Amino acid sequence: MARLEQIAQQRLDKLARIRSQGKNPYPHSYNRTHTTQEAVALFESQEKKTGTTAPESSLAGRITAMRLMGKIAFLDIRDGSGKIQLYFSPDHLGEDKFQFLHELDIGDFVGVKGTLFKTKTGQITLDVTDYTLLAKSLQPLPEKWHGLADVEKRYRQRYLDLISNEEVKPIFLLRSRVIASIRKYLNQQGFIEVET
Repeated sequence: MARLEQIAQQRLDKLARIRSQGKNPYPHSYNRTHTTQEAVALFESQEKKTGTTAPESSLAGRITAMRLMGKIAFLDIRDGSGKIQLYFSPDHLGEDKFQFLHELDIGDFVGVKGTLFKTKTGQITLDVTDYTLLAKSLQPLPEKWHGLADVEKRYRQRYLDLISNEEVKPIFLLRSRVIASIRKYLNQQGFIEVET
């Protein structure tokens, strides 16, 4: 069995274990209060006011990095606005919820609740008090450091390119704005768009 097939099979096994525990690996909704960028901005504005703590935030995103270290864990999640580090401890979650982290993989979507703090190294981090698996990823993401090396695959599977290469998102946003501006101008000039 090839390595990618083994990884996919391990993820299917985790999915089966999650379902056997009576948990839904694909819930239909999650109430997010902030994007990662909004949460960081809120924390920074609260930090400037002395004596105030950041309010509880509820975030959602795709896991891009996992560091499980005994009795604590750090995960990074990314949403459409940016990335944030998450801090997990059995003291705040309970032992069962903490152990459930072993069922998660890079690429899964999670919803998290907690309060923001700054680590000793100065990184803004969410101290997680509760989390929910929002979607289990069954296929592994492209390798983190090299991204998609196959140019043909990048062009055929743009969604993978967007996930693995942070540099392409601004290009797609710019392209979308340029096309929208051209359409708006041509519409104002009385042209119609016809698909052929």
